Amino acid sequence: MIRLAAVGDLHFGDDSAGTWAPHLTRLSEAADVLLLAGDLTRVGRADEAAVLAAELFDVHIPVVAVLGNHDYHSDEAKAVVELLDAAGVTVLDGTATVLDVGGASVGIAGTKGFGGGFAGANATAFGEPEMKAFVRTTEASADNLREALTKLDCDVRVALTHYAPVPDTLVGEPPEIYPFLGSYLLGQAVDDGGADLAVHGHAHMGSERGRTPGGVRVRNVAHPVIRQAYAVFHVG
Repeated sequence: MIRLAAVGDLHFGDDSAGTWAPHLTRLSEAADVLLLAGDLTRVGRADEAAVLAAELFDVHIPVVAVLGNHDYHSDEAKAVVELLDAAGVTVLDGTATVLDVGGASVGIAGTKGFGGGFAGANATAFGEPEMKAFVRTTEASADNLREALTKLDCDVRVALTHYAPVPDTLVGEPPEIYPFLGSYLLGQAVDDGGADLAVHGHAHMGSERGRTPGGVRVRNVAHPVIRQAYAVFHVG
């Protein structure tokens, strides 16, 4: 059994030092891998990422992350990734990694994702160039996630995104903003790629549990939803 700790939407800022590290001192006793589901910083500044990276100093298990929309705001995403990489964090962007956990292999495919909505109320690539670009961003993200999952050679597959792949975990959010919180295309990619679990953040007022049309477990691990330093899931 593989134990995955996960949390998203930490929104670290300059004043966040020391707020998370005390909760991670015994993390290796509870989990084999730590997943970070985006919005790691408040406004995407490199100095904010440096504060978060310092919190992970005593984490002695693999850490895998995707960025969120907040992490792009200040146009310093490249520096954010470099700082996290220097701290030993694997940041995925339409890519995947395979980890050995006690003789079993867990593959994690990750992408930020994007909006667009869900079946019956979703955007389409029609009309103005701006709308086409919006939808095609989601299409590309979903395609990359599908390909990354499909190519994994491992015992367990996990999809890690920031945006939601299903509407189930958005319940509690205003329905009017569902198209800005996720896309059904991500859910299709999770199913097509044979994932065993999908983890996301972004929906602060959403619900914790959901499933894709294909029956894959989906968990919203946004910090305001799980209300703890991390949640632990068992797969395999």
